[in-house]
Amino acid sequence: MSDPVFFPSSGALTLERVCALAGIPVPDGASGDEPIRGVASLELAGPDDLAYMDNPKYGEALGLTQARACLVSRRFAAKVPASVHALVCNEPYRVFAQVLAVLHPGAMRPGPVFGSQGIAPGSTIHPTARLEQGVTVDPGAVIGPHAEIGSGTIIGANAVIGPHVRIGRDCSVAPNATIQCALIGNRVIIHPGVQIGQDGFGFAMSPRGHLKVPQIGRVIIQDDVEIGANTTIDRGASRDTVIGEGTKIDNQVQIGHNVVIGRHCVIVSQVGLAGSTTLEDFVALGGKVGSAGHLTVGAGAQIAATSNIAGDVPAGARWGGSPAKPVREWFRELMTLSRLAARDDASAEGRAKERGEGE
Repeated sequence: MSDPVFFPSSGALTLERVCALAGIPVPDGASGDEPIRGVASLELAGPDDLAYMDNPKYGEALGLTQARACLVSRRFAAKVPASVHALVCNEPYRVFAQVLAVLHPGAMRPGPVFGSQGIAPGSTIHPTARLEQGVTVDPGAVIGPHAEIGSGTIIGANAVIGPHVRIGRDCSVAPNATIQCALIGNRVIIHPGVQIGQDGFGFAMSPRGHLKVPQIGRVIIQDDVEIGANTTIDRGASRDTVIGEGTKIDNQVQIGHNVVIGRHCVIVSQVGLAGSTTLEDFVALGGKVGSAGHLTVGAGAQIAATSNIAGDVPAGARWGGSPAKPVREWFRELMTLSRLAARDDASAEGRAKERGEGE
């Protein structure tokens, strides 16, 4: 079996260019012309590679790395081998990401699977749809009437773009995604299997049966949002579901109708947000967090993984647990339960000894 390279390098960078991205001078004793041809982990990096380190778990690997240069925070700089150029900066991982983007631009967003530009044979585009010059459409994609798609956008194989949908410029809609009743900004990345704009879960409950409530809102997704594979975003019921600028959503997330998510939020895999939840700017939700409906999580709040949010969360708070509460209170409860359990185990052991059991 052959060994393909899925993301070939665009060419070597110089050490001087890497240092410029990091905002630091070229280290003493190094030449700015030295090539950086690849990036790799500390363990796998070779003499032409760049690595990075900013986690004490990898201190041993840092001491053994054979990279040409290593981006490193100041607290770990002394552990860099003498043969490796230590590029000391405040945000090693962020600079590493910038270098990756330069060396492997094809990994920045899903590309056309058919390998061609323009409108591929086998795609279906309604005559009233309007595509700017430079749109790529893969085979099997369907674009409905009066849809509008901006230049530089890629519509993947078997993706479905519904009537009147608006998609901005330089977006990627990966294979098998469906988008309806939505307005999407620029540079939005939508991974495979994402479903946007379907009915919200709305019913008028009654002993006589559950009456469907028509969902007549939209989904609005602002610029620079990324949405992970198989995530679902329901359209609003009577107002819009909104995803704010720069927000990053992991795989398999469920976002209910009328949810409003602010700018630059981070939502990790398997989160479920019930209808009319509001996340203000820069909120971070760990994996499997669930929220009740009609509540607000304040700006900058962080919620620990697997927590259940039952009420409003103040701005800047760090909460966890089920129901979620301030982390100190949550940890105190966990410690109390742990001590009670240990005491009960000790009491049970003592009673067993008194009865002569286990001898």
